[in-house]
Amino acid sequence: MLIDHIEIPVTDPDAARRFYEAALSPLQIACVLSIPAERSATRTPRHGLGRNGYPCLWLHGGEAVRGGLHIAFAAPDRATVDAFHTAALTAGGRNNGAPGIRPHYHSAYYAAYVLDPDANNIEVVCQVL
Repeated sequence: MLIDHIEIPVTDPDAARRFYEAALSPLQIACVLSIPAERSATRTPRHGLGRNGYPCLWLHGGEAVRGGLHIAFAAPDRATVDAFHTAALTAGGRNNGAPGIRPHYHSAYYAAYVLDPDANNIEVVCQVL
């Protein structure tokens, strides 16, 4: 893996944790570590999400990134992409691209996009047939 972890400033860390846990549950990504505000450098709660006990996506309080971020998570199959989209919308995300082939990338690029509560563009993609 090229990136060890990513940190995102969000307007409400606890709400963001709930959203991301629900939206990313089809990828077996969950909150593995929470740091209370009094122990955090940002003086806001910090939540680390990941797999196998390792936090690779950190959420902390702060001013959301102007224009939002785009983060793509790899899925093992198309059913996982579909499940992410459903889970993310159920968790309060806004549709930013229904599951489907994106032929302008390549013929096997199957992805779905959802905006999180801070309007970050979250993608889950399967690039195999």
